[in-house]
Amino acid sequence: MMPAKTHANLRGQLLANEPMSRHTSWRVGGPADRLFIPADLDDLVTFMKSLPAQEAVHWVGLGSNLLVRDGGVRGTVIMTSGALSALDVLRDGVVRAEAGVASAKVARFCTERGLVGAEFLAGIPGTVGGALAMNAGAFGGETWKIVAAVETIDRHGARHTRQPAEYQIDYRKVAGPRDEWFVAAHFRLNAGETVQGKTLIKTLLAKRGATQPTQLPNAGSVFKNPPGNFAARLIESCGLKGACEGKACVSELHANFIVNTGGASAADIERLILRVQAEVQRQHGVKLEPEVRVIGEAK
Repeated sequence: MMPAKTHANLRGQLLANEPMSRHTSWRVGGPADRLFIPADLDDLVTFMKSLPAQEAVHWVGLGSNLLVRDGGVRGTVIMTSGALSALDVLRDGVVRAEAGVASAKVARFCTERGLVGAEFLAGIPGTVGGALAMNAGAFGGETWKIVAAVETIDRHGARHTRQPAEYQIDYRKVAGPRDEWFVAAHFRLNAGETVQGKTLIKTLLAKRGATQPTQLPNAGSVFKNPPGNFAARLIESCGLKGACEGKACVSELHANFIVNTGGASAADIERLILRVQAEVQRQHGVKLEPEVRVIGEAK
């Protein structure tokens, strides 16, 4: 890690030319011009106020659902995982979770306090911020169905509290106020049995472990499910399970996962994504839409 120019008032880490392969679940990606890991939300506010007006900003949690190209990322990457980590009960039935908290941790936290409705979050391999940004879902649950309010930050470091009605929420897609980013969620949950909740989480995690390639670097589901169908079913029917580009391969366990079998490049993964799209389009006339976000420049 190479320190970037320091700001006297910042308490977090500001790094220059930081390899994104260290921060993505696919374990690929070239360097970010700057990468900032805030000490907390107040530190993030200070940093945002210092940003040049035209600086490109990219937000990363656990680096799942994200492909960073081999040429790296221009501008600034802000890491929320391990930084925006507050998690507490605001009032009866409402839990506040900052953007960097792992979704699975939220599920366990709620269950331990006799609150149910967030168990599905255990199946989402990312953070609260990412789950909000894409309306992440698993096992029939969707993030925004339990959102009571969200907290955001804008380019100038101003914080806002917003209601779900201020957003257009669709399947794996959320649109809202421009140049604002999620820093926390307020989840509204119901009272329930802790034991039953823990049992459900255990069942969901066992199902995930049995059906998804959790032992190899991956980014979760690569494609959105098209209306009335499943991406995995279409990919498998095209005979693409096990198909590879370099060291990137379609998982033999779940066809909607691409795994890094060891030493894959971002270019390998992107070529495989395009190959799968083309083959499904050719055989089924369906254009699969990527669920993973692609950022950065080719090498």
